[in-house]
Amino acid sequence: MSAIIIFIVVLLAGVAALVFWPWRDRRAANRDALNRALYHSRLRELDDEPPDARDALALDLQRSLLADIPAGRAPDAVTAGRGMLLAGALLVAVVSLGLFLCTNSLKAVGEWQAATRETPGLVARVMDPHAAPLSVAELTRLGLGLRTRLQDEPQNRAGWAMLGRIGRVLDNADTATGAFKRAWQLDSQNIGARLDYAEVLVRSAQPTDIDAGEQMLKEVAAQAPGNLRAPELLALSAFRQQRYAQAIAYWQTMLSQLHAGDPRRAAVARGIQQARVESGMDNAKLAVKITLSPATKKALPNKGILFISVTDGVSNVPVAVKKLPLGHFPLTITLDDADAMLPERGLGQVSQGIVKVHLSRDGNAAVQPGDWTGERRFTTLSPASPVDVLVAPSPSGAG
Repeated sequence: MSAIIIFIVVLLAGVAALVFWPWRDRRAANRDALNRALYHSRLRELDDEPPDARDALALDLQRSLLADIPAGRAPDAVTAGRGMLLAGALLVAVVSLGLFLCTNSLKAVGEWQAATRETPGLVARVMDPHAAPLSVAELTRLGLGLRTRLQDEPQNRAGWAMLGRIGRVLDNADTATGAFKRAWQLDSQNIGARLDYAEVLVRSAQPTDIDAGEQMLKEVAAQAPGNLRAPELLALSAFRQQRYAQAIAYWQTMLSQLHAGDPRRAAVARGIQQARVESGMDNAKLAVKITLSPATKKALPNKGILFISVTDGVSNVPVAVKKLPLGHFPLTITLDDADAMLPERGLGQVSQGIVKVHLSRDGNAAVQPGDWTGERRFTTLSPASPVDVLVAPSPSGAG
């Protein structure tokens, strides 16, 4: 910093010297002395001339000398000129210093130098799982220091990846994209580098970036089926693009690979539910009208439990189940996704299926001898067109 100021002062001094040098008066003084010497030398040469001619020639010589003297050159004028030049030089120096103070980046340079010194310690804290997390200000300084280090170590893939993560945390899309791209270019077959770069691409506002990022994610998903980050990012990208059915499909792929106790299941289920809400799938409802056969009406107990279940017609596993105490018949009820067995699999995914009704005397969901059952296949899912189910005595204890 001091070296810069010294350089500026020396530069100003050099400019002032260059300005003053042509104004020095030594050349003018030497010219007057030379004119006087020439005048006296010519006068001595005129001593050999006749008196009349000598007087005329001497007069001409005097006139020539007077003509060679610059007009208006006086000591006061020279002094005044030098004073004005000095004032101008001082003005230039003051203006230059003022402009420098207004436009310099000395503070930024100082912050950059401090960040460079702190970088090794901050990197060590990032790598230490037991260290306190870095603040936003520390992350900013670390990013600045890493950019400086990577100028000297452009092949450091880990450094570029770290800079990309810092840019992502600080919500600096340009930094994150550039750094992750550089890390991917250094090792294009590294799955982590490909996923990092694909993530910033699918979060871009440019359709071409999104397409390129999704293509990379699909390739990773095919190459490493056990890596759940690829379907997760594909689901998030599809959700952002309002392709809700695709998002749900990708999230369901994740659920099929997550064990029952994995805490990520709850987040995935929320994503699926949100996609269903945004797409209108949660508006899927099925109306069921339950009537009793004459034999059932005569034998119906005063107490019991009514089970209504919906399957897809292929699997016996219910998609939705509703449980109610016995009431008055005929009865019309509506099932929706609130009755779904799994949050990721609701009625919106069932275009046709079977409605089963079970009247249980003891509240057991399994059909027992003496219970009443009924079922009906449906081909459309519409609350305006209830599915009619006739309940009659169960022919056996299974169903």
